[in-house]
Amino acid sequence: MTIKEAQNLVDEWIKKYGVRYFNELTNMAILTEEVGEVARIMARKFGEQSSKNKADEKELSEELADVLWVLICIANQTNIDLTKALEENFRKKTTRDSERHLKNPKL
Repeated sequence: MTIKEAQNLVDEWIKKYGVRYFNELTNMAILTEEVGEVARIMARKFGEQSSKNKADEKELSEELADVLWVLICIANQTNIDLTKALEENFRKKTTRDSERHLKNPKL
């Protein structure tokens, strides 16, 4: 699935099952919540924190997909083409960082 196809599928789903998009600020709060759930998993799975209960553990893939879903919602409702935005971001990073990381002795 392409990014554009994902944006279209989310839009179709929202219109069919979700009634409408939540407003932008609500979606920003939801995105923050979902990123927090990713952080919780990361801290327990890859960090030093332990889980209180095995039943509480969620799959990282599920939570990353939730983050992507809300991010796509925000892009759709603010008329952002994520394909174009990502392409531009690659150009920016390539221009700015073409030698930065290669010359970093810490890496």
